[in-house]
Amino acid sequence: MSTVKCIGILTSGGDAPGMNAAIRAVTRSAIYNGIKVKGIYRGYKGLLLDEIEDFRTQNVSNIIQRGGTILKTARCTEFRTPEGRKQCYDKLMEHGIDALITIGGDGTLTGARIFAQEFNYPIVGLPGTIDNDLYGTDRTIGYDTALNTIMECVDKIRDTATSHDRLFFVEVMGRDAGFLALNGAIAAGAEAAIIPEISLEKDQLAEMIETGFRKSKNSSIVLVAESEVTGGAMGVAERVKKEYPQFDVRVSILGHLQRGGSPTAADRILATRMGVAAIDALLDDQRNVMIGIKNDEIVYVPFSKAIKNDKPLKPDLLNALRIASI
Repeated sequence: MSTVKCIGILTSGGDAPGMNAAIRAVTRSAIYNGIKVKGIYRGYKGLLLDEIEDFRTQNVSNIIQRGGTILKTARCTEFRTPEGRKQCYDKLMEHGIDALITIGGDGTLTGARIFAQEFNYPIVGLPGTIDNDLYGTDRTIGYDTALNTIMECVDKIRDTATSHDRLFFVEVMGRDAGFLALNGAIAAGAEAAIIPEISLEKDQLAEMIETGFRKSKNSSIVLVAESEVTGGAMGVAERVKKEYPQFDVRVSILGHLQRGGSPTAADRILATRMGVAAIDALLDDQRNVMIGIKNDEIVYVPFSKAIKNDKPLKPDLLNALRIASI
């Protein structure tokens, strides 16, 4: 049986809708199992600066529907150094925190893995990122909400695109992964998606034009991932203006619209299941794992796998978009 008597919980990196639902589930599941909870504000930065508070069940009341994170989030350059991590460890010991629950993306889990190895300290991670780019889990907390936001925005943009016979390039988040762009394009009925995974292999824009793009349509919408590999929506639009001047091109960058908003039912349920599973993992003496979901079942994914491995795109999604956009 686990010897964990007190846990700390923090959110780090970019915020994602559903983080509050995860905080609520972790807190209440810990209390249900007789474990004390301490909320750590502003991620690893707050741990360093001693921004730590006792959490009770009322601390997480009425937050499941809220976007963002009540624990706040911040970048922490000091945590990248051995000295900074030692200071964080000392704070955890000072507060009697036996284990840590971290909610965030790739950077958060990378930091957690290094910290856990250096101090032989138990950490369980929850995948909180709208990019859905962590290996070992079918979905990450916040992804479904961001996808729905993109779909709603593109639906509105289409009204203008159709009225003016324009070609719109809509930039969405996803610096290293095209899940938002690809699935957003399918959900919104866009004509194409330009994503980093494919840009490395071929010129997606040229292929799109050469295969008779827009030949039977008055307007078109293309989703572009904000990656350096794709050049982003502005880069793609500039190229079209030079190489294909016959198109009336416009750009819309959705930016932080994608991060905000009340989480969908799917994200609230996912975050709650993962939060409860995080406490179950600690009670089972699991450590240095990320809680994932595979085929609707909770799984434990070692940090090393979640961080190092690239999450593959499903070829059938690319094919579905190609066929549905003719």
